[in-house]
Amino acid sequence: MKAKEMRDLTLEELTQKEAELEDEIFRLKIKRFTTELENKMLIRSKRRVLARMKTVIKEKQVEIDNISEEVSE
Repeated sequence: MKAKEMRDLTLEELTQKEAELEDEIFRLKIKRFTTELENKMLIRSKRRVLARMKTVIKEKQVEIDNISEEVSE
């Protein structure tokens, strides 16, 4: 998933997808240790998507904080 696609999602959807992706990475790591994982680069790509997702979540949280500060002033 690209960052542009992630920015179109709501904060709740992003946090849900983040949890799903963390679970998927965990399962891939287990498969790697039991030698069932053929494509080891898959973990790397999933971790990068997770990092991208966390960045977008943080951007949205900062945006929400800025809006709430403007309203309170």
